[in-house]
Amino acid sequence: MRRPVAIMTALVLFGEAVGIVLINAVLATIAENQNMSLAGLDPDAMSAGTWVMGGVFGLLLVLCGLIALLAGARDRAPGRFGRIALTGCAVVHGVLGAVTVGLVGWGAFAFMMLVLALLVLTLLVYGPEPRAEDGVSDEAAPAPRTA
Repeated sequence: MRRPVAIMTALVLFGEAVGIVLINAVLATIAENQNMSLAGLDPDAMSAGTWVMGGVFGLLLVLCGLIALLAGARDRAPGRFGRIALTGCAVVHGVLGAVTVGLVGWGAFAFMMLVLALLVLTLLVYGPEPRAEDGVSDEAAPAPRTA
C-alpha cells in the first residue's frame, strides 16, 4: 500500500502545480490588462510578482511531488530534507484549506483536505525506521536466568 499512496500523492501534487501556475498566469494577465494600481503599486510590479509567485509555488509543489515519487519508486522513506519538505507542504495545505472554505467554497476545501490526507498518509506509511541504537533488533531476547 505504500507505493501506490506515494505515487498518487506525487501525481496529485504535479497536477496541482500545473493548476497553480495556470491560475497565477490568469491573475497576472488580468492585473496587467486592468492597468490600475492597488494602494499605489505599479501594475507591472503586481503582474511580475504574480508570475514569480506562481512559478515559485509551482516549483515547490513539483519538488514535493518528486520527493513523494522517489519515495514510491524506491519504496524507501524520504530523507530528513524530504520529510521536512512534505511536512511543510502538508501544513500549507491545511492552512490554505481553512482559507479556501470561506473564499472559494467547500469543493476547494475538500480538494485541499484530500491533498493533505495524501501527504500525511505518505509521511505515516514511510515512517522512521527503528535504529540499532534504540535497542530494537530482530534477535530473540535472551532467556531469563533461573537461580
